[in-house]
Amino acid sequence: MSPQEKPHATVAMDYSGGSEKADHLCVVVHGLWGNPNHMKTVVKTLRDAYSEDELYILLPKRNKGSSTYDGIERGGERVCEEIQEELRKIEANGGNITKLSVVGYSLGGLVSRYAVGLLHAKGVLDQLRPMVRGIFAPTSRRLPPPHLGVRSPLRGWHNHIWNVLGARTLSMSGRQLFTIDDFRDTGRPLLSIMADPDSIFMEGLSRFKRKTLYANIAHDRSVPYYTACIAKTDPYRNIEKVKFNYVPGYEEVVLDPINPVRPSLKPDGMTLESFANNSWWYLKNAPKITLIAVFIPIAIVGYLLNSVVQNLRSSKRIRLHESGLAGIEPGKYRVPIMMQELRQKVEDAYEDVNNSQQQEYLASSDDDENEGVMNEKDRKTLARERRMSHPQWPTLALAPYQFDMINQLDGLGWRKYPVYLRKNLHTHAAIIVRMNKASFVEGYTVMKHWIKEEFLI
Repeated sequence: MSPQEKPHATVAMDYSGGSEKADHLCVVVHGLWGNPNHMKTVVKTLRDAYSEDELYILLPKRNKGSSTYDGIERGGERVCEEIQEELRKIEANGGNITKLSVVGYSLGGLVSRYAVGLLHAKGVLDQLRPMVRGIFAPTSRRLPPPHLGVRSPLRGWHNHIWNVLGARTLSMSGRQLFTIDDFRDTGRPLLSIMADPDSIFMEGLSRFKRKTLYANIAHDRSVPYYTACIAKTDPYRNIEKVKFNYVPGYEEVVLDPINPVRPSLKPDGMTLESFANNSWWYLKNAPKITLIAVFIPIAIVGYLLNSVVQNLRSSKRIRLHESGLAGIEPGKYRVPIMMQELRQKVEDAYEDVNNSQQQEYLASSDDDENEGVMNEKDRKTLARERRMSHPQWPTLALAPYQFDMINQLDGLGWRKYPVYLRKNLHTHAAIIVRMNKASFVEGYTVMKHWIKEEFLI
């Protein structure tokens, strides 16, 4: 299938719905700043593989555009409401859904995890057989919302500015993505709670028969690989020093999840060939580089001004949502989030920890002066991760709570597929072929792998 075969006028909703014969409901959730039409290739791939008598497709519509600023839990409540409404509609029309799949892209990966927790707590999953959760590149178009949060662990003042400013330009969603929120006065950020083994979110997620991740290893301008793929290391920091092992039949795009890379035999340092290639690349792209240098300062100012407006609008929507005046009764979804009562609150100093991170990898010594602000529990967490560090791939300088989240989420048995897209530097959009562009053609290989190897009907 090529991009030219897809008509520009096609919208995702053309492929949604199904007949009363379908017993499997697949919910497809878009990302930050997104809308259902961003998922048109995903839903068309589903519909090409399965007829309306086999698969019923739902694209939630209430949490789109600037509404995604309003927080992960409000987005999850809206999606949960639409799922329940659709199930009642299908039943009223004589249908009977017995199987459920959820596909979340970008922020939709976190929103759908929250919605799954609510469905579990409300007993909806007891009547259904959860099948597949496929999450394509859990990042967003510009500010990434991966499973581990988006606080940068890299060195330098620019990362501190990113962490402080980024968390405050996306209203409640920004605070939750940068894990500076105090969710329901628990003393913990929402993403940490969503990875707690005793939470409704982990209990609900564990009931799905298959849980799959696809994550870009390069050119995703929004998020590093490690946080997209729930990993402590990033073997792809220097792509020139590794050779790739691909899944047979999906070469040059989908990497082997068990043994994705091996050391390259290429000599270190700059060779005459690489110097020539790099020089030609810079010469060819000089006009584009110059344009970007001029455009970026203007874009940043425009983004910050827009953020002020969107934060004010989001605050108003949140007030309406909480008061029950936005078409949904939030009280129906404010269920206990823990399956068991917490014995104590975790007191992690997230702001201080992040400010103290001055290196890309964990320091080799337990006496690192940057850990002076941490409590004893956090210091023990980092000491444990140092002892377990991989000899070839050093452990990244993540925060203690991020290591805890990785260990807890990995216990669910994810099937993780690294993806290497080369034809377009906007790989976040290319991985789901979000636009009808020839340079996004590699994304069709990802779609093919997902539908043939991972999706369970």
